[in-house]
Amino acid sequence: MKKYTNTGNKDTRSGFGAGLTELGKTNENVVALCADLIGSLKMDDFKANHPERFFQVGIAEANMIGMAAGMTIGGKIPFTGTFANFSTGRVYDQIRQSVAYSDKNVKICASHAGLTLGEDGATHQILEDIGLMKMLPGMTVINTCDYNQTKAATIAIAEHHGPVYLRFGRPSVANFTSETGEDFVIGKAVMLNEGTDVTIVATGHLVWEALIAAEALEAKGISAEVINIHTIKPLDEEAILKSVGKTGCIVTAEEHNILGGLGESVARVLSLNNPAPQEFVAVNDSFGESGTPAQLMDKYKLNNQAIVEAAEKVINRKK
Repeated sequence: MKKYTNTGNKDTRSGFGAGLTELGKTNENVVALCADLIGSLKMDDFKANHPERFFQVGIAEANMIGMAAGMTIGGKIPFTGTFANFSTGRVYDQIRQSVAYSDKNVKICASHAGLTLGEDGATHQILEDIGLMKMLPGMTVINTCDYNQTKAATIAIAEHHGPVYLRFGRPSVANFTSETGEDFVIGKAVMLNEGTDVTIVATGHLVWEALIAAEALEAKGISAEVINIHTIKPLDEEAILKSVGKTGCIVTAEEHNILGGLGESVARVLSLNNPAPQEFVAVNDSFGESGTPAQLMDKYKLNNQAIVEAAEKVINRKK
């Protein structure tokens, strides 16, 4: 199988910061709003270089969304920044009414998503945000896998007209995608490894785990096709159906609740077009808890071993 090189672990939130810094230089309409988490969202550089385009809203997330929606009327492209929990659950009504329903060009940028913000515990973790956002008509939902891809996504969504939810994380993870970001296109999956026995579609932090799982499966004589689904909505249905048409079964892997995430979107596509066995690697309808990212990913079975087990199980189901 194709080998990918980890060029050094980096946090995806820093990829967002780097992308925002570049946008500050190249797009004068980009403005940034933050809910008292400048350092956590890596928005320091944008603030330092463009103070007239940066707005510290404080711990007032609902106001931040309303302000961002208003700024779009004057042609600005607002990027809001706070934790994923506060970016979605806390302000869902404001997003629904002021951004999605009104089709405002707001970019909702959410760090510390999933379990891997770790020790802050369940009240700060969120595992249902993809579901919340993908149900909103017109909302584009992106969940990036590493630093390079997050930077590329941040730059790309500035050129995309319409509301966007961009989801990324706190921990340092493998950085392995193209530094230039040329393979990032909103709504287009990225084929990482071609295979014939099982399709693995993964998103976010689980993409690297899927590649490790594919190597382990290859050692067992199993050929795994690995696809990076960075855009949950609009979903690249063509890529999924083409792959499953070849392999006959699929595993979905995500750092999200099994309800409402990537897996359910894939299941809908398959049920309408080409029913096939599917296994889910996701959190099984529960909240998280406090612990290190590694401990939590292991406890909730969001790792390469879980993907290997799911792949073996789904292959047996298609026989």
